[in-house]
Amino acid sequence: MPKVTLPPWVDETAYVHPVIGQHPGPYRYQLMSDPGGLTQFGAFLEELPPGSRSGHRHWHEAEDEMIWMIEGQVVLVEDVQTTLYPGDVATWPAGRPVGHRLDNRSDALARYLVIGTRKDRDTVHYTDHDLVTTKDGPRRAYHRRDGHLIKEITP
Repeated sequence: MPKVTLPPWVDETAYVHPVIGQHPGPYRYQLMSDPGGLTQFGAFLEELPPGSRSGHRHWHEAEDEMIWMIEGQVVLVEDVQTTLYPGDVATWPAGRPVGHRLDNRSDALARYLVIGTRKDRDTVHYTDHDLVTTKDGPRRAYHRRDGHLIKEITP
């Protein structure tokens, strides 16, 4: 296959979680796997400006995730907090029940590569919220930890 032409960066300035709300701050991403036709895992570059978070602390039952820091620094927020610098790698194997997110608490842009498996079905737990999301293809069901259905989205 020839060299992949990457699409332009996408600026995300208004994402709000459908149940949690709370915009984590602006960020940018550039897809790498989709333009190359990959289907078994996703890969993209993400830029997190000062003061932004990568999202809400979460963990996946079925999907692996990893990041590789390229530029700047972020604070990895899990049960403890760890500063990550260029060259550092963090991984989250599927089923490891430790919620994670990245905070850019510095005064400079942070850039990192994100790679993760793509499963049609997964369950995502939000560590700091009473929320569990079930993914089945494009369908999303949002439940409280006790199983109470909050919201369902079927595109």
